[in-house]
Amino acid sequence: MTRLLKQAWVIARRDFRATVVSRSFVLFLLGPLLALGFGATIGRVADSSDKAALRPQLIVLAKGYDATRLTERYTRIEGAVANGALPEMIVHPPTTGPEKLAGERSAVLDGWPYRPQLIGSAGALDATRGLANLLARGEGGGATQTLVEARIAPPPSAADGGGEGRHLMARAAQTLLFMLTILLAGMLLSNLVEEKSNKVIEVLASAVPVDAIFWGKLIAMLGVSLTGIVVWGSVLAAGAAMLLPPGGSLPLPAVGWPVFILLGALYYVMNYLILGGVFLGLGAQASSVREVQTLSMPATMAQLALFALASTAVGDLARPVVLISSVFPLSSPLTMIARAAQDGALWPHLLALVWQGIWVAVIVRFAARRFRVGVLKSGPQKSK
Repeated sequence: MTRLLKQAWVIARRDFRATVVSRSFVLFLLGPLLALGFGATIGRVADSSDKAALRPQLIVLAKGYDATRLTERYTRIEGAVANGALPEMIVHPPTTGPEKLAGERSAVLDGWPYRPQLIGSAGALDATRGLANLLARGEGGGATQTLVEARIAPPPSAADGGGEGRHLMARAAQTLLFMLTILLAGMLLSNLVEEKSNKVIEVLASAVPVDAIFWGKLIAMLGVSLTGIVVWGSVLAAGAAMLLPPGGSLPLPAVGWPVFILLGALYYVMNYLILGGVFLGLGAQASSVREVQTLSMPATMAQLALFALASTAVGDLARPVVLISSVFPLSSPLTMIARAAQDGALWPHLLALVWQGIWVAVIVRFAARRFRVGVLKSGPQKSK
């Protein structure tokens, strides 16, 4: 076993250096970053329309003559300030349960005209209180008018660690893991084609076992993918720190952030090794780039099917199909990362990681055996 690991490490180091120290790898790293930069440019162009869409709203419950007077007063106030600086005013007929109309960026002015009351979340109140006071002052129809009274309605929150927030976190983590794997693992389909075409694989197979070749190439490409993730993650983290508004928060995973990040890294490694082992074995059977291209579409569709199976774990962990997707090795990492966001128990993850590690060994062993017997024709031959 020690000898096999040393031989696999030699192959991994050779492939890693050959891939990373190349111009094509720089282009590989720049590809997603250029796409993100292009998206950011489009975002800046559309910034004015985004601001209009996110403009705070003051919903005034009034009708008839009161609604007309409020609209006239709002028009006069709007003409005296800069364009877009004033919250948008919407006149709505009086209704029971005005709290239902309040939202994250909209407040409700109720009780007009004698006892005006402003209802909304803290952020919406801050954004609309000034306009509400301007509308209320002097508009009481002869009655004694007081300043608008503010009452905070409980805003819906996904960042409090509740069910909705964890549901969103599970979906986001699962999607990110899937996208990284589908982007990076597909390279293993064509990993052996060039070496098979120029007979290099025969030289390697005569020097080290085929199992060591497969392990080495799988570990090397895992290292390449992790290098790309570190570069992209660093750029995204820096961009998020500059662009995200201060004071924002993310939903709290059930296992806590440190454990969740650790499990995310481990499940990515397992997902990459499992699917990468399958792709490496399939690509090893191909004899040309054309055959690899033919295999790429079914491989992509298979990954989409696995993602659909794993997505059943988001929301309800008690369904039987969730147990199936947790046990099935090709969908297990995607399912378990969703579980980590929704359930605080740690022992299922320990079992899942051991189970997935066993399947990595089985898949690589089977792929190497099929390559040795089917391609190199060096395995045991059946007697005629």
